[in-house]
Amino acid sequence: MNSKPSIGLALSGGGVRGISHLGVLKALNEAGIFPNQVSGSSAGAIVGAMYCQGFSPDEVLKIVLETNYFKLMRPAISWKGLFNLDSLAQLLKIYLPHNDFSALKVSLIVAATDIGRGEVRYFNSGSLIEPILASSCIPGMFEPIEFDSRYLVDGGVLNNLPVEPLKGKSDLIIGVNCNHLPELGKVRNVKNLLERAVMMNLNYNVYTRKGACDYFIEAPGLGKYGVFDLKKAPELFQAGYEQAMRIIEANPSLTEFNS
Repeated sequence: MNSKPSIGLALSGGGVRGISHLGVLKALNEAGIFPNQVSGSSAGAIVGAMYCQGFSPDEVLKIVLETNYFKLMRPAISWKGLFNLDSLAQLLKIYLPHNDFSALKVSLIVAATDIGRGEVRYFNSGSLIEPILASSCIPGMFEPIEFDSRYLVDGGVLNNLPVEPLKGKSDLIIGVNCNHLPELGKVRNVKNLLERAVMMNLNYNVYTRKGACDYFIEAPGLGKYGVFDLKKAPELFQAGYEQAMRIIEANPSLTEFNS
C-alpha cells in the first residue's frame, strides 16, 4: 500500500502581514491539503506554531484580534532594542503551554538568525517558545533573545522563506510570501524610501528560494500594509485566502497531493 505524499509548507515573515498565511492555510485545508511539516520565519513561525498546535486558521485569527498583541509591547529598557517580547512570550505560554516541539500535532521548524556567528539556525526539537521569540525578534526594534548560549534575532534577516529544512523530507513544497510590493509611482519621503528598500531586500531573500518550491503563493500588494497594522487583519486574511484559491483552481493537480 502506498503511503500518502508528504507536504511541506514554508511561511515567510512579515509582521501583521503574516495573518495572510492564515487565509492561505484555510484555503488549502478546504481543498483537502494539509501540510505534514511547516517551516517559518518570524510571523511565519508564529502562525506555523499555532497551526501545528491544532488551532484552525479562523481560531488563530480570533486569538490575534482578541489579544491585540501589538498594543501590549513594552519598552525594553535596554540599549539592545526599543521593545522586548515579553507580551508575546506570555501569549505563547497560554496557547503553547507544553513549550515543546514534540508536543505539536504537526511537525514545525523555526528559523532564527545567530547574530554572533552570522548564520541561520533551525530549531525543531526541545523548547519551542524561545526559538519562536528569537525568530520574531526584528533587529533594533526588539531586544535579542539569548538562547542556547547564543544571541538570536529575526530568522528573516538571512532566510525569510525557510524551504531548506523541507528539502528531501517533503514530496511537495509550497512556499508562501506575504510581502509582495505594489509598483511605486513616487517616493514620498525618506521613511517611505527606507521601508521600501527593506521590503525589497526581504523579497529578494524570498525570491532566491522560490525555485525550490513546487508551488509559490504570494497575494499581490501586501507590501503596502504596515508591519503593525493590526486593524487590517481581516483584509489580510481574505487576501491570502483568495490568492491561495486562485492557485488551487489554476492547478488542479495540486489537490492530488491531499494528505
